Amino acid sequence: MKSHFFLKLVPCRPTFAFDMTDDERAIMGQHLAYWTTFMDRGDVVVFGPVMDPAGPWGMGVVAAESEDAIRTFIANDPASQINHYEFHPMRAVLPG
Repeated sequence: MKSHFFLKLVPCRPTFAFDMTDDERAIMGQHLAYWTTFMDRGDVVVFGPVMDPAGPWGMGVVAAESEDAIRTFIANDPASQINHYEFHPMRAVLPG
């Protein structure tokens, strides 16, 4: 049975969403495609940017078999090349 995990994509700098370089923008386009693939498969419940006044960051809720599977998911995300993730297991996802 799969568990759910909350993932927070922490940008490399607080202004990242506003001043990405062309190379960074290309990587984030790959990141969007990566997450969309998993959403289409039903493994991602929700994802997107959070417009925090202190600086935007990304969030997602992912269904996976284990924390190791989440670590692999993160390692394969192109955004991990320039940003980093925090993740936490969730007790429940409702409705579900």
